[in-house]
Amino acid sequence: LELFVNDCPKTCENFRRFCTGEHIRNEQPVGYLHSTFHRVMRDFMIQGGDFLHFDGTGKTCIYNNNAPTFADENFLHSHHQAGMLSMANSGPNTNGCQFFITCNKAPWLDGKHVVFGKVLDAESMLTVRKCEAVPVSSS
Repeated sequence: LELFVNDCPKTCENFRRFCTGEHIRNEQPVGYLHSTFHRVMRDFMIQGGDFLHFDGTGKTCIYNNNAPTFADENFLHSHHQAGMLSMANSGPNTNGCQFFITCNKAPWLDGKHVVFGKVLDAESMLTVRKCEAVPVSSS
């Protein structure tokens, strides 16, 4: 993954620290280790990052003295192709730990979800495609 650190430094740092386990809460590292992609929608996106409840309801971030969310940083980048890394949210300024990777272009998400990175190469995109292809229930 390439993170757009120059354009979205706060969003990228939140993601990076959850990736590395550098964020400490209650004297324990917290982050994406052992979390899953809990939402997979073929031809749209794969969503993960809920290491609290593993079902899309968990929210936390590294900012705001343990507040669960932080504000939208900007909307400089678009969902113009497969492989864009973006923050999942439940409305404006509700970014936490959840993210998604697009499996197709999704312009209707522009201006609503902060795009802060992208999948870099064909081999990595193949991994995304393999996740996308896993059979899931319709619920």
